[in-house]
Amino acid sequence: MAATGASIFAAGLSSRFHRDITTRRFSVSTEQHTITISSVPTTSTVTTGTNISNHRGFDKSREVGQPAKIHKWSLSLLEESEDLEMKTRKSFRDYFQEASDLVRSDGGDGQPRWFSPLDCGPPGVNSPLLLYLPGLVGVGLGLIRHHHRLGKIFDVWCLHIPLKDRTSFHDLVKQVETRVRSESSRSPDRPIYLVGESFGACLALAVAARNPDIDLVLILVNPATSFNKSYLQTLIPLLELIPNQFPLDLPNVLNSITGDPLWTVMDSVVKGLPLQQLVGEKLSQDMFAISSYLSVVADVLPKETLLWKLKMLKSSSAFVTSQLHAVEAQTLILSSGRDELLPSEEEGVRLRRALPKCEIRRFNEKGHFLLWEDDVDLVTVIKGANFYRRGKVMDCASDYLPPTPLEFKNIYESNRFITGVTSPVMFSTLQNGEIVRGLAGIPSEGPVILVGYHMLLGFELFPLVSEFLLERNIILRGIAHPMLFKKLKEGPFPESQQFDTMRIMGAVPVSGMNMHKLLSSKSHVLLYPGGVREALHRKGEEYKLFWPEQSEFVRMAAKFGAKIIPFGVVGEDDIGELILDYDDQKKIPFLRDLNNQILEEVVRLRVDVNGEVANQEICLPGVVPKLPGRFYFYFGKPIETEGRKELLRDREKAQEVYLQVKSEVECCLAYLREKRESDPYRSLPSRMIYQATHGLDSEIPTFEI
Repeated sequence: MAATGASIFAAGLSSRFHRDITTRRFSVSTEQHTITISSVPTTSTVTTGTNISNHRGFDKSREVGQPAKIHKWSLSLLEESEDLEMKTRKSFRDYFQEASDLVRSDGGDGQPRWFSPLDCGPPGVNSPLLLYLPGLVGVGLGLIRHHHRLGKIFDVWCLHIPLKDRTSFHDLVKQVETRVRSESSRSPDRPIYLVGESFGACLALAVAARNPDIDLVLILVNPATSFNKSYLQTLIPLLELIPNQFPLDLPNVLNSITGDPLWTVMDSVVKGLPLQQLVGEKLSQDMFAISSYLSVVADVLPKETLLWKLKMLKSSSAFVTSQLHAVEAQTLILSSGRDELLPSEEEGVRLRRALPKCEIRRFNEKGHFLLWEDDVDLVTVIKGANFYRRGKVMDCASDYLPPTPLEFKNIYESNRFITGVTSPVMFSTLQNGEIVRGLAGIPSEGPVILVGYHMLLGFELFPLVSEFLLERNIILRGIAHPMLFKKLKEGPFPESQQFDTMRIMGAVPVSGMNMHKLLSSKSHVLLYPGGVREALHRKGEEYKLFWPEQSEFVRMAAKFGAKIIPFGVVGEDDIGELILDYDDQKKIPFLRDLNNQILEEVVRLRVDVNGEVANQEICLPGVVPKLPGRFYFYFGKPIETEGRKELLRDREKAQEVYLQVKSEVECCLAYLREKRESDPYRSLPSRMIYQATHGLDSEIPTFEI
């Protein structure tokens, strides 16, 4: 199988909540902030087909696992979609108001209990259960800014630990474990997600260590397993010295406790705002909410309780560290590079080395309260890390969550330079053989396999994938090299996080099973038979195909009646000159050693085939940039396989189709290389002059077809 190669988110209960008491339910009228509270574990409802986008520009009727759809005109509406999506995220004021209501509802007393935020909405069929385990303060609203999006793909329940509660760490572990075991027995084939923040991460790891037989997925945000290395432990002897009569400076104390976003709010409210805003309505509303919250917490959080919680954090951190060897759960660690409370960056590295199925996502410029950052979306992070699944293993077709408008906008903005300087031109072929500009010749319905030439370093990938999504409402599911998904060992090869964008846009690791699933779900599959050998070619090898001698995809295409579309892309020689290829680097000792280290980190493909395509060496070639030219794409006439069952039985006929596809790709490349010579706007200066006189959004002409 070929692969895409290299490529550069009770009484006195407040009227804001519904409460579930054992088997009885009663409710009081709600205002704008609503939460469902349960004093006993409640069975989660399981769902499928979660609709993850209701924004303009995307198809509102699609189900999860189906392609997202963007109309060409929707690019101008992405800003509007961003506004709509951001409005679904709760504000700091919402947090403090709802936290105050939760604290007042029990006066800081009572037993730990689960609640499901109403702004998560009803869970969909087959949605996996997500249990949020809070930081040391224990309010349980740490995900409030993510409730809306999480509720579309999970059945979300949060643990609330009353401020005065003295339940021990081991009893908390047992309570979470009881819920986990109950849900696992009801749905043994569905994973259970434990999202633990600081202290909650200790709870999650302890539960996982005690239950290796249960399918758990851990998402740990700045875990407090590093408590013994933080200055937080110095608060314990300090608090022990403070007399009981001495009033606590609560804001400063809360600033030192993990899981409370007080000073994040204060900084965001004050930092960078003009004077008229500082004295305006927003600040007064936020400050009122903050002061109201602090007054409630101060009434129910005496020094003894605070000291007890810090000691529990210390003991829980030590216990979990001793049990890491027993954790077998799939784990994702989110580490802040500027965590002012815990050494989270170093702890993330330590945990990744200690846990067998662990990945890490670093947020180098973020502080401790990671989930409160405006540009951090937990759902997007989960999708990018390939951590969302509904069964025991991830299904690349049914478990795939297409990008939302905001996700696509962020990806588009971060990669638009390559599109801006190369002004890609795309041509396709209609059924009658007519060549037209644009993608009108691409079938709207799958299954379709696009088979083509892989440009140096995969420079063509972003313009190709984005244009299909914008113009034809089609997500291309790229068949990618496993190195984009997993490293065999630590080393110089880029971390998996560098390829999250490709996974969000639909890339899957190469395998016959994944190809089978994508075609059976009628997807549009992007396939490069030349793979890494083509994308990392040597000097003088541009536009040369390095395909296997035998067919790899024709018989599978025939099995599903997929259309095969050969295509070529040229332009790599107009943006840079390859001056240091793999053969050159073998002669330089330190580069040779570096490349050998990289080879030990990645999965080797095609070890059992002959020919040049078997040379799967990985290196970063040296390229000298040129004044950018232009990218040209040409998609040939679709080759039908539907009804051609002889291709399944007769290998020789399948080989004939394979050679036909290869020949068509070579013809596409030759056509573009010849025709681009007559393009008056091939050079960047000529295109800049055209846009200066016709507008930046104008379509730049090209050669006559």
